[in-house]
Amino acid sequence: MRILVLNWRDLRHPAAGGAEVYTEQVLRRWVAAGHQVTLFAAAVAGRPATEIVDGYRIVRAGSRFTVYREARRWWQRWGRGRFDVVVDETNTVPFLAHEWVDDGTPTIALVHQTCEDIWPHHVPPLAAQLGRHVLEPWWLRRLGGAPILAVSDSTREALTRFGARDVTVVPEGYEPPAALPVVAKEEQPTVVFCGRMVSYKRPGDVVRAVELSRREIPGLRLWMIGGGPLLNRLRERAPAGVEFLGRVDEGVKHDRMARAHVHVATSVREGWGLVVTEAAALGTPTIAYDVPGLRDSARAAGGIVVPPRPEALARWLCELLPGLRRQPGEGVPYGGARPWDEVADTLLAAVQRHARVPGAAAPLAPAA
Repeated sequence: MRILVLNWRDLRHPAAGGAEVYTEQVLRRWVAAGHQVTLFAAAVAGRPATEIVDGYRIVRAGSRFTVYREARRWWQRWGRGRFDVVVDETNTVPFLAHEWVDDGTPTIALVHQTCEDIWPHHVPPLAAQLGRHVLEPWWLRRLGGAPILAVSDSTREALTRFGARDVTVVPEGYEPPAALPVVAKEEQPTVVFCGRMVSYKRPGDVVRAVELSRREIPGLRLWMIGGGPLLNRLRERAPAGVEFLGRVDEGVKHDRMARAHVHVATSVREGWGLVVTEAAALGTPTIAYDVPGLRDSARAAGGIVVPPRPEALARWLCELLPGLRRQPGEGVPYGGARPWDEVADTLLAAVQRHARVPGAAAPLAPAA
């Protein structure tokens, strides 16, 4: 097939995250299976307007806010008649390709998460109210006119609330490190948190929960892994037993995660919660807030979900840590997610159900 994927970022974008890892892992497998894949994304400083990466072509144009307009213009100039299906990958703002792909090419959306209560953590109060209660509902109601793939039951449920009728849940993927660290758990009871120090990850809740837990577990220690705008302020105010490591390489991250007794996750919401999967694969169970995305990954990995309050997190830390010290957790295959080969095959089957019968392969379109 000839497949066009629309995503506002590619993996070389400085703001790339889990959704872009997902995209890259899937697309390179589709190419290896013989399909012709183009990814349209926003421009990246220092990267060309078009390049081949792992066999698929990336076309870049526009900014965070104009990439949607540029995708439509590129389609009108170069896309018509050249593809068998268009995948509209949504990161808060959908491309709404089904409204402007005008040559009969089928479209299907891929949604990792809805934004909803994350809005106040990214924009000023008035803009947050507008985004959460006006813009996002409007976008998602329109997106519901096309078939949708969602990476978790939580995302499917959210999309259904906004009127989507045809939503298929597809798996999240994970590739464990080639060499899993073989380390002993710490002698002291140890908790690890791994994520950016930003408000929607709620790192302050983790610190507060450990403070409360130390009343019953005096030697309790917390490792906070990750950079971000709140790092310096949190580090300056760190209470006893709390160490902020900042941003670390993958080897250090995996070593610390494997040595800790329990991992905690406290985001406002996630599409899945890949860090939960990582910890589980390393033999460290998670206590997660019972919020969209985290509840999916934590339950898949055999973790615990608790009400989203520091007091509830502290109570469960005190409840579970003694047992985890006596009998540490074991690694969960793929951390409760699925191998990337299986994810790519599942997505391809879903996309093929909506694609038209491929015609003779046309030459690749110019970048602009």
